[in-house]
Amino acid sequence: MARDRRLVEDFIFRNETNQTTATMPISLIVLPKQELRYYIDPKEVDKIVASARNNGILEPLLVRSISGSDKHEVVAGAKRYRAAQILELVEVPVVVRQLNDEEALEIALIENFARSELTDLEETDGVLRLLALKLKLKISEIPPLLHHIQNQQRGRSSANNVIGNDVIQAVQEVLTSLGNIKIDSFISNRLPLLNLPNEILEVLRQGKLEPSKAKAIAKVQNEDARRQLLSDAITSSWTLSQIKSKIKELEQQSKSQLAVQEDSVSLKELADDTLRRFRQSKIWEDPKKKTKLEKLLVQLNELMQTD
Repeated sequence: MARDRRLVEDFIFRNETNQTTATMPISLIVLPKQELRYYIDPKEVDKIVASARNNGILEPLLVRSISGSDKHEVVAGAKRYRAAQILELVEVPVVVRQLNDEEALEIALIENFARSELTDLEETDGVLRLLALKLKLKISEIPPLLHHIQNQQRGRSSANNVIGNDVIQAVQEVLTSLGNIKIDSFISNRLPLLNLPNEILEVLRQGKLEPSKAKAIAKVQNEDARRQLLSDAITSSWTLSQIKSKIKELEQQSKSQLAVQEDSVSLKELADDTLRRFRQSKIWEDPKKKTKLEKLLVQLNELMQTD
């Protein structure tokens, strides 16, 4: 597989015996059921539409045939495909290659890595999918495996639970093919993304909100406030500036509530301290002080009876 991102185009469109170049009816092309990109900015597609309005789609889409069907699936070129649909083009240029799921996913990842078009979460999920295909494991099994490899390489694993060099080599080959990514770096810098609040991960993976907006909302610590903000941002199509403004409001409210709580605690502590000293004093033995005390107690009693 490709090792240098600069050679991505040569890698994807290299001449092979099982490759053909042609124009294909767009009606015979479909997007993959699970795309790498969860959110595609409409402005990016609009740029391609504007460029292709007069000249059509010049750069071919990379597609692969779907077994048992006359349809072909987009491997690289999803935005061009969407632009062609908007322009209602009948045909688009394509490069057809016979690829299995693992090969198609790796090529799609390499292309997007080379063009820096994926968010960190999209890259992370894509790598985990590819590793799962390569190792024939469930995606959920890959993060624990990677952490185990990291611990083993740092000398923290039990001698009775060692991962074979063949598995480690297979993992590193996949990461190398995607741009010489190091195992330790991927584990330390990318896997923590999976620890984002579940509602944030769900929204990102459904493509309902731009990553920059979701990332800002994820910083809100209060779970109820974060969920409400997330819902409002999606429903009202808030801009990033509006979201940040709302977060500042929430922070100010939180500080105000904390200040009130601290004042309440301080006042209670003062009352407790006063009562303690009052019990220890001999104030009622002084007639003048006793009279003042009686008036204060009457006022305090009235205060406690007031709603």
